[in-house]
Amino acid sequence: MPIDLHSNDSTIASGAAFSLADKATGQTGASTCVSNLESGSASWTTPAPANSFRYKALKRALDVLLILAAAPVLAPLLLLIAAAVRISSPGPVFFPHRRIRGHGLFFNLWKFRTMYADSAEAFEDYLSQNPAARTEWLATHALGNDPRITGVGAFLRKTGLNELPQLWNVLNGSMSLVGPRPIVAAEVERYGDGFASYCMVKPGMTGIWRVSGSNLTREARVSLLKRYVHTWSLSGDLLILLKTLFSFTDSTSAY
Repeated sequence: MPIDLHSNDSTIASGAAFSLADKATGQTGASTCVSNLESGSASWTTPAPANSFRYKALKRALDVLLILAAAPVLAPLLLLIAAAVRISSPGPVFFPHRRIRGHGLFFNLWKFRTMYADSAEAFEDYLSQNPAARTEWLATHALGNDPRITGVGAFLRKTGLNELPQLWNVLNGSMSLVGPRPIVAAEVERYGDGFASYCMVKPGMTGIWRVSGSNLTREARVSLLKRYVHTWSLSGDLLILLKTLFSFTDSTSAY
């Protein structure tokens, strides 16, 4: 599995993330997460389970034990996908993306690379030659037929297999199997007071956001995030994992 040689987890994300959080919460600097962690979300009157030792112990045990139990199946699958990515196009097998984890720290979230290594320059050329595609990109930041994505990458994205390297993030403690969707610094302001709840827990490979439908508004996602953090239960995590597994089975059966 990949080793993050460039991560700076020991440094509070005091740059873009907290400058945006300052605007959203009216607080300043690293105190944004810290003070909200101590007081809890304003919309909930009971202490969040995430503050308890029981929560931390159960979450960590569940993460590690499930990964170890699935290792005999996951290890060959990861090696097979890595070989397919390597053969499909030149470039690294893994792709890191900067995200924010619990307590407002930055970390590198790992995925299998699904785009061509030189995709940035090629993409600009493609958009300059295809006005309709440029219009679509400017409007939605997505393309129905994205030329940057490799053939293997399209399959990995469709099935969600490109996210399996995040198991390494779970093992090193920067993520959990179940939790909020990992966000980037630019999203902090849009989360408003929901960012305080986000800071209480580790982001997850899956979560209530993944099993609640793909047409949720941002407000609905933030509401689900708050509910998950403040009403967490072990049985709830297990249910989310089962729903995710069934969803994955359905997506792969289509192929």
